[in-house]
Formats: sequence, structure tokens, C-alpha cells
Amino acid sequence: MTTLSQHVVAVVGGATAGAEITRALAEHGALVVVFEQNTRPYGKIEDGLPRWHVALRRKEYETIRERLAHPNVLFVPKTKIGRDLSFAELTRDWSFSAVVLACGAWRDRPFPVPGADAYVDRGLIYQNPFIVWFNHAEEPDYTGPRYEAEDGALVVGGGLASIDVVKALMLEATRAALRARNIDAPLVELEVKGIPKFLEAHSLEYRDLRLRGCTLFYRRRAEDMPLVELPEDATLERAEKVKAARRRVLEKAQTKYAFHFEPLCAPEALLVEGERLVGLRFRRTEVKEDQVVPTEETFERRGPYVISSIGSIPEPLVGIPMRGELFDFQDWTFGRLTDYPNVFSAGNVVTGKGNIVASRKHAERVSGKLLEQIAQMPPVSPERQAAIRRRVAERQHAVDYPGDLGIWLSQSTASDLGT
Repeated sequence: MTTLSQHVVAVVGGATAGAEITRALAEHGALVVVFEQNTRPYGKIEDGLPRWHVALRRKEYETIRERLAHPNVLFVPKTKIGRDLSFAELTRDWSFSAVVLACGAWRDRPFPVPGADAYVDRGLIYQNPFIVWFNHAEEPDYTGPRYEAEDGALVVGGGLASIDVVKALMLEATRAALRARNIDAPLVELEVKGIPKFLEAHSLEYRDLRLRGCTLFYRRRAEDMPLVELPEDATLERAEKVKAARRRVLEKAQTKYAFHFEPLCAPEALLVEGERLVGLRFRRTEVKEDQVVPTEETFERRGPYVISSIGSIPEPLVGIPMRGELFDFQDWTFGRLTDYPNVFSAGNVVTGKGNIVASRKHAERVSGKLLEQIAQMPPVSPERQAAIRRRVAERQHAVDYPGDLGIWLSQSTASDLGT
């Protein structure tokens, strides 16, 4: 195994992709400094994966902890690049052999109707803060926005994340309706059984709850929803099987969680009353040769609020050029930037997929290329290594990090692992 003991690498983001990169570098002897913006290094596993995924969340927490606990890793929590440390300082001043951006995609793609953002939290809710609330609202130290899972909400989306949003709405609305009947419905049990089966065990039907249910609006057809991955080299026969599987996934979710689905429509205008968003006007669409084509037909829908679940994008960083909503990578395979030859990027910041497996696979691919490049680079001198360690220690002290990952995590345990 090639040793990289004379090299120091910065990894921005300690979750799935960052932890995978860190493991590969540390096992090859490099000193790895992991800068994590949050208290805990669990990223979208903790904040984006809904809390009913108990077993998966705990498994991923343990994987991340194991990777970051390597003796060659220095963990720096509560340090956001662009706020606590500039990108220029990180890449130019610290003298790292390389910098890896594994900072994910934390910003919601803007809702595609002019003027919509004027109604954020006044009838418009974005997916990321909504799921963060859903996962953390019961924690005593939660200080973020607070929402209610109101019946009849409108959700605009189409991917797996939007299915999570409508599930969260339906599960919480059902639990509230059952509480009014003095029936306790544990979230995980309700999610596993599905709403109809849970109600059947209590001699109830869904209509007995008198809920309208939320509706998911999608600009394409059910078979176009990326609920099952389509291989790049898929044959026509394979593509048809994937489309059929996507329809089945949607149908199963609708059966279990009782939400409505409205395909072939795109939001066109806001319905506003009293300075609050109360609904949307949609335009019907068609799919012709894989392109979404608007028609002449429009319709309106109203609800307590609209949740936008149309995807997440990276937060801009001063010093990184943008191409539209994304970083302007010159090389999308490894997330390379034109003016920063020692910068790589991995995971959702490149792939745009909020998918654990996709992030891990991409990080593995980037790791191979990164190890090859670092092996050809001049070593970091002992003096510079010592200087980096001093700066790390100063930042750790500033955030009260005790220098031991196990102790730190025991003091700031994720809510679904107990406190």
C-alpha cells in the first residue's frame, strides 16, 4: 500500500461521502482534517433521512463514527466553510496537499414561480427545513423553524424526497386524528404497517378520520419519477421494466399512506390572499419525446400551504464559480475546479442525488483518483504539518471540542440514539 504519511488533506463535510474519503486517505497514512459545519457529522442522514428509518439511520451513524475515529483524523465540528473559514484561506493558506468538498447540497432549488420566495413561511415551505423540523422538533434544544403537518397540503416534487415529504404529512395528520380518538399511533409502527392496516386493527377505515389528504403534483408521468434508478446503458426492454417498477413503487406508497397524486402539471402562478400563499395555479403538461410540453389547460388547487420538494443544490461559496445553480466544475467525474488543481469534490455536491449508496460509490471513485494524485505531489514539510495541527487545535478550542470524537458525540448524541 502506498503511504501518504507526509501529506495532509482537508475534507469539508463528515457525513457519507466525506467519511468514505476520510477512511481511504487515513488508511493510506495521510493526516486528514475533517471540517464539519454541524455539531455532529451525520449530515443528511440525520437531517434529511426521515426519523422513521431507525435502523438505517443508526447503521449509517455507526459507519460514519467508525471512519472518523481513525487515529489519523482530526475532527473540527461547528466550522462552516464560508462562515468560520473562507474557501480561499482553506485552499491557499493552510498548505494542505488537497482539499475535498463533501459538503452536500443544503439549499433548496428555488420554487419555479416568480415572486414565490416572498411567501417563505407564509404559505410556502421548502423541503429541507421541513424535514429538519420533522426530525428534530421534539428535541429540547431545537431552535429552527416550526411547522404543523396540516391536512390538505400541496407538495410539488417528484423524486424520492418528495415521497418522504408526503409520507411525513400523512403520518403526522393521521396520528393527530387518532390522538383525538385517544388512540396512540407510534410513528415507526404506523410507517411500517401503513395507515389502512393500522386503522383496521382499531376497527377504523381511513374515511372515518375525515382527512382530505395531501397531494403530490408532478410535471411528468408516474413512470418518469426517479423512484427506481435507470441504468445509463439500459436497453429498451430494461427501461420499460424500470418504468413499470416506478409505477408500482408510487402505487404502493399511495396505498400505504393515502396521499393523492396529480401527474402532468406544473405550477404557473401563486394564489395569494391577505399576504399569504393559499394555493397555486397549475398548467397541464404533456410528455413528448421525453420533453415536458405545456398545454392550454390550467387548474387551481388550494391548501394550508405549499411544500416545494424539487431538489437540493449546493450553497454558494465565495471563490467557487457557479454555473446556474451548481458549482462550475471543469470535471464532473471528480468535481474538479479550474483554478484549484488540488481541490476534488465528492457526493451530493457533485451528483445532485440525495442517495446514500450513490454518494458512497462516488466517494469511492474520487478516492482512487485522489490517492493517485497525492502520491505524485511534494510532501508537506514537518514545519507546515505542525502549523496545520496548531491551527486545528485553535479552532477545536474555539468550539469547545475536547479532541476526542467519542467524548464529543457522547455529549451531543443524535436524538434517535437517546440522550
